[in-house]
Amino acid sequence: MEYKAKYITEDIKLSCYEDKFFKSDIMFEHHMLVWFISGETRIVQADATYVFKKGDIFLIPRNQLATIINYPKEGQPHQTVVMHLTTTRLREYYAKLSVKPKASASQKIYYYNHHPLLESCLSSLIPYFEMKDLPEEIASLKITEAISILRTLDREIDNVLANFEEPGKIDLADYMEKNFMFNLPLDKFGYLTGRSLTTFKRDFKKAFDTTPQKWLTQKRLELAHYQFVEKKKKPIDVCYEVGFENLSHFSYAFKKRFGYPPSYLVEGKIQLNTITE
Repeated sequence: MEYKAKYITEDIKLSCYEDKFFKSDIMFEHHMLVWFISGETRIVQADATYVFKKGDIFLIPRNQLATIINYPKEGQPHQTVVMHLTTTRLREYYAKLSVKPKASASQKIYYYNHHPLLESCLSSLIPYFEMKDLPEEIASLKITEAISILRTLDREIDNVLANFEEPGKIDLADYMEKNFMFNLPLDKFGYLTGRSLTTFKRDFKKAFDTTPQKWLTQKRLELAHYQFVEKKKKPIDVCYEVGFENLSHFSYAFKKRFGYPPSYLVEGKIQLNTITE
């Protein structure tokens, strides 16, 4: 995979993937505003899947888990302009305003389909990627402009952008049952459930009576089996969607768990009424 990135600042970049695809499981540390120049992205979350293409603009709120799969499309690379809306910058922006966000802000992905104001703001960044030593104040003005446009377009967006709370301690078992397919370090799972790594492991043992890694592998393989049997999906798609990093490791683990490789289900070599789990 060939990846290229050009930065105006650490918060604004032009991102380009030129190979077949790129996949990653991510916890978003900052809100991300993304404008598609070319290519396609599939974002898989616990309760929804999104597909974004050329011209699309969307905002991904921070502290969310997602599987990101980027594809070139129609002979063009996967290319996007990405703007990070950091907590530090948003605090500075909202310090001048009287805004009280609702505590139960929605954590969906916000979609702004080909909106001319946002598209104009983000497309105007393209010439800057060819420049060197761009003054920080110009980049800062562009981010402020984007925030102002978002607030003009969406009256509810303050509930997301002006909410600076960190994750509190939540029900670990419920959270892991919903998010086990995301392949993140355990300390990230701990952070998102309001725990240190040590406390996360201790509470996990109490909830599931096993180690996190054993439980995660088991759950991911069970989900993979379901995807093959009920959804008729291909191994390459299932592998990445359930939290494995490569197809060979996935196939090995699947065969070890069920006694036959994924291809047997896909090719109909296994009769469902003979499957024992």
